[in-house]
Amino acid sequence: MTGEPRASFFSLTPDRVLDAVEVGGLRCTGRCLPLRAFENRVYEVELDDGKRLIVKFHRPGRWSREAILDEHAFLAELAAAELPVVPPLDLGVGTTLGEIDGILYTAFPKVRGRILDELDPEQRRRLGRTIGRMHAVGAARGAQHRPRLDVARYIHEPLEVLLGGGFVPEGLAPRYRDVALRIAGAIALPLAATPAQRIHGDLHQGNVLWGAEGPILVDFDDFLMGPPVQDLWLLALGDSEEARRARADLLEGYEVFREFDRATLALCEPLRALRIVYMSAWIARRWDDPSFPPAFPMFRHANYWMQEYEELLRIADALSP
Repeated sequence: MTGEPRASFFSLTPDRVLDAVEVGGLRCTGRCLPLRAFENRVYEVELDDGKRLIVKFHRPGRWSREAILDEHAFLAELAAAELPVVPPLDLGVGTTLGEIDGILYTAFPKVRGRILDELDPEQRRRLGRTIGRMHAVGAARGAQHRPRLDVARYIHEPLEVLLGGGFVPEGLAPRYRDVALRIAGAIALPLAATPAQRIHGDLHQGNVLWGAEGPILVDFDDFLMGPPVQDLWLLALGDSEEARRARADLLEGYEVFREFDRATLALCEPLRALRIVYMSAWIARRWDDPSFPPAFPMFRHANYWMQEYEELLRIADALSP
């Protein structure tokens, strides 16, 4: 992220946000509330008619225009199939993707719902049915401009960022690298052999809102091509008996609408390891963003990296025959 779009992104003002919303003829009251978000800049905007929008300004360099439109197309297909998602709005100029000061942006209608930290078995089955329906639509076609979930993107490239940037403490770096590569070696072939399709990609509890009629899937920003199991393990973390029961509930609902290859459940823990490495590299890549150091104060401390290393080691040891 370089040049003018970067500077504009870091210094977005309410006036520029309102200008973007009104470009197609909408009129705002002037109420503009920034929402907590790290990757993008997100605002709640009130319109003259009382409706409220959630406006997302995409971080420059994160996704291409074509990749964002792939996301919009997937959401439109899901909405047409009556899935509980929030598709983007036409900005009044014949497109769902606008641009201001070199920054791409999208507007969504605000939906009401709450995040539940814990789900009971019936809620998990209900959510599983929703995910099964989403994956049935996702399997219908590909997404040309979206990445595939693989070890190159989630282990090898992140390691270059973390080690090359000196983020991992020098004394721990060789061991951190070795255990990450050990996991990559164990999962590379099984992951490559597993059919990939359009999935949410980041379906944790925070991206599921619960409304009066059930779950609503939100924030498809990390949507990609990957194995369906990726959208299950984040909702049932770990390899405990409790996590296995939660996955069983999700699958009971899922398989009402779609078959699931249960052999891919063996990917849950290695996929968690990939996410650990990838997310740390994500923080490293964004470290020059003023909002990141205060949000992740332990990132440059040795304890952070030792805890990550020990968790990766536990996963790697469990993968050993």
